[in-house]
Amino acid sequence: MHLSSTLAWLLDAASDCPGADRLLAELGAHLVADGVPLAAGALTLAVPHPLIAKRTWLWRADSGQVIEALGFAPGGLAPDPPNDAGRRWLRDSARGQVHEDVAGRPDGPLLGWIGPRPFTADEIEQLRQAARFAATPLAVLAARATLRATLDAYLGTRSAERVLAAPLRRDLGETIQAALLYADLRNFTSLSETTPPADVIAALDAWFDRIAGAVHAFGGEVLKFIGDGVLAIFPVLEASPRRACDAALRAAGAAEAGMAYLNKERRAQGLPPLSFGAALHLGEMLWGNIGAANRLDFTAIGPAVNLASRLEGLCKPLGRTVLVSGAVAAETEMPLVALGTHELRGIAAPCEVFALPDL
Repeated sequence: MHLSSTLAWLLDAASDCPGADRLLAELGAHLVADGVPLAAGALTLAVPHPLIAKRTWLWRADSGQVIEALGFAPGGLAPDPPNDAGRRWLRDSARGQVHEDVAGRPDGPLLGWIGPRPFTADEIEQLRQAARFAATPLAVLAARATLRATLDAYLGTRSAERVLAAPLRRDLGETIQAALLYADLRNFTSLSETTPPADVIAALDAWFDRIAGAVHAFGGEVLKFIGDGVLAIFPVLEASPRRACDAALRAAGAAEAGMAYLNKERRAQGLPPLSFGAALHLGEMLWGNIGAANRLDFTAIGPAVNLASRLEGLCKPLGRTVLVSGAVAAETEMPLVALGTHELRGIAAPCEVFALPDL
């Protein structure tokens, strides 16, 4: 059986493409080499992601350039109709008629093409055959994307990369240095006992949006949600603790400002304000897998994590929202308020404690 170079590539090599962008560019180039006049192409994939409903890649034949457009899920920005971004872009790229094929099952990836003129019947058949043969490599690519998006959503980007790069064993981990942020919502028990469950979840989501949004905005990563608490890390990169500490301090300040704005909205709605405590510390921790032999958790453990948790417990007695350890204070020139040295429960050495200036 004779196969065109396009179909042979789809059968033998397309599954090795590192991503949808390269698959689309390679597929377009092969079709052009096989005589199909193309001006541009588009590939749309559904993505299991909390914010993104679909991803569309757009390819130009003249330059080989691929750009990406995102369609947002309900609850984020208003979603576009299926492949609407790709279809509009194709129509703006050339004067031909847009041709689209679903690769595989009816709800599968969508391939769209446009040429400098309308396609002939033979050219449309070539595009349809290409879509049929593309179904398998696109399914492989979609499975990889699903796995990565799922791990990113539940573990965070850095932790997901670490999990994907290593065997699934509990004896694997590494010691890293990082600025830690441990934060906890105040009076959550009483809130959950006096508030309908749906309102409790809404309050938790609003709190997590503010604290996690601030962490991510300054390059940190939420490692774990612990009930109403958050453990986040700002890894030390290129032997620069100051950069990690400054990022953690800015994130804590941004979270404090975000919660102040949220509480203004809650008061306007007749809802009680939400208060929280947060602690920042710099230290080494074991970052990796722990757990039972067949049920693992990817997290950070060690004395630095314990100290951050204990330091956060001083927020309420000291009347402060954000406390900072001496280890972080020594690595920053940002203004802090010295609160003296304090004993921390379960920690052998007393800890120098600082606070963020009042807003």
